[in-house]
Amino acid sequence: MADLPEYQIKELIISKGLTLATAESCTGGLISHRITEVPGSSEYFLGGITAYAYEAKEQLLGVNHRTLIDHGAVSSETVLEMACGARTALSADIALSVSGIAGPGGGLPNKPVGTVWIGVCTPSGSWSKVYYFSGSRSEVKQASATAALNALLGYLKIGVPWPIEK
Repeated sequence: MADLPEYQIKELIISKGLTLATAESCTGGLISHRITEVPGSSEYFLGGITAYAYEAKEQLLGVNHRTLIDHGAVSSETVLEMACGARTALSADIALSVSGIAGPGGGLPNKPVGTVWIGVCTPSGSWSKVYYFSGSRSEVKQASATAALNALLGYLKIGVPWPIEK
């Protein structure tokens, strides 16, 4: 289990004296679940907000209504606002967010099933990245949670969630 990102995160985040929050949509709390499966996670995990509906994203995370209308819930703009909103709402140092289309329905031509955006908001900046997962609804949710945790691990190790791609 020590090779799972949530276990590696524990050691790094505690050693840096940081706190963590999450904002989840398509994963329905799975990231928070995985974080809290690690004994001692209460030392750094402040909480998570699962905001599925537009109204919840707006009211609980401060996502701008115009952002949702112009870009949709599954977008870079939305996950960045979700992550920074969770960071503010829970007074955390770092926040992770995820919004996507887990399926089996709901896909669009420009956003097929399996499209997932992940956001990270920190004191040093905010980042987002899109992924295209395949598989069942459960597999997309699991892959999304793992990708988000790996993004956090990247940030804790090298200062950015994802290395700059050339």
